[in-house]
Amino acid sequence: MNSKSSDLLAPLDLAFWNIETAEHPMHLGALGVFEADGPGAAQHAYELLAARAAGVPGLRMRIAGVLVPVGGAARVPVTEFDPLDHVRLADPVEAGADFHAAAGALMERPLDRTRPPWEAHVLPAADGTSFAVLFKFHHALADGLHALRLAVAVMDPTDLPAPRAPKEEPAPPRGLRIPFTGLREITLGDLDPRRYPDHARSLVRSATQATAIGASVARAAWGVRTSPALTSEAGGGRRTAGVVLDLDDVHRIRKSAGGTVNDVLIAVVAGAVRRWLDERGDGSDGVEPRALIPVSRRRPRTAHPQGNRLSGYLVRLPVAEADPVERLRVVRAAMDRRKDRGPNRGAGAVALLADHVPALGHRLGGSLVGQNARLLFDLLVTSVPLPSLGLRLGGCPLTAVFPLAPLAKGQSLAVAVSTYRGRVHFGLVADAEAVPDLDVLARAVVEELGSLSAACAP
Repeated sequence: MNSKSSDLLAPLDLAFWNIETAEHPMHLGALGVFEADGPGAAQHAYELLAARAAGVPGLRMRIAGVLVPVGGAARVPVTEFDPLDHVRLADPVEAGADFHAAAGALMERPLDRTRPPWEAHVLPAADGTSFAVLFKFHHALADGLHALRLAVAVMDPTDLPAPRAPKEEPAPPRGLRIPFTGLREITLGDLDPRRYPDHARSLVRSATQATAIGASVARAAWGVRTSPALTSEAGGGRRTAGVVLDLDDVHRIRKSAGGTVNDVLIAVVAGAVRRWLDERGDGSDGVEPRALIPVSRRRPRTAHPQGNRLSGYLVRLPVAEADPVERLRVVRAAMDRRKDRGPNRGAGAVALLADHVPALGHRLGGSLVGQNARLLFDLLVTSVPLPSLGLRLGGCPLTAVFPLAPLAKGQSLAVAVSTYRGRVHFGLVADAEAVPDLDVLARAVVEELGSLSAACAP
């Protein structure tokens, strides 16, 4: 395939595409719950999604290999696109927890890599009062921000802010373009000896950054004190659960104890994991799992959001700390230190290493990286931005949305968080065999917010 006429995958996209296995698919998801306006609402939503998907260019793109760069891949439009290959209507389920039971079974199934890698499953409630839609997007097709725009594109029309026009960049030097490794290319203009010092400085900066990040990753692995409950090799399917909190409660804690909303939510996760470990008898003494907190390096309203542009912060969660206020203080201090250093430094910036690997390296080494993800972090805690305005499908309002993150090999739990319409929605994804008691952790999230709120009360 000619890479010139297609949208080449960025290095991190290529990494996500190549580390995937059948047991550990690399798609992200979102479970949206809608209030039904009648018994036929789910069927109508299914028909609308199928009809609208055909008109969204981003949903017609599949991932295909390219000749140059060797080992690379690109998003290319399919010539024959049938939305019904992607949009499915499930049998009725009981509302609430059963939406999540159905979502867990669907999240464990890999997407078809020969087609545009996305799906939308409509889940009708048996009582007809609600329905849910589970969206699945491969991480190589879309990151969280782009997946959001693709999902919004098949909802009822909204007044989302228009994307900002991309900044104009200087035209590249004219001359013969010569394919280089990865996505990098050079021109004859680059061979001008007057530009050699700039090239040399760029190479030194790149090598220095990669070396520093690698050293930070190695240091972060020393003295790791995690729990076997978080680093499972069971590989037993997927289980999901959802938690809804009041955003006003989170803001009251933030105003009382300081920090950001994100600091409070990370502290709540730490406290919930502590309660969960203690209740299941594993114990939390001395436990400080490494949480990877992804950070987007892209502005939300850029006009061309394809391609993952991520870094992150690696933070040791103070699970062993018994005092909820002190847990928040520790989290806040750790996050402040990471932010002062910036997202391009430290062990959490491991995703940036993908930029330093040629395409063929991703192709050949992807499975090895996927097999060893737990050497890099123990738990993913990610935040997915959502629009503040109300979304509808077929006139039915979206009442809750639970983001769902992919689960790497050797890890039993991933946490994703979104705020929508004054509520905080936690989406929990777990290995079904290693974490049969995910409902206990979900309940612990609610209890921990209550405990922290009480401790911060005047």
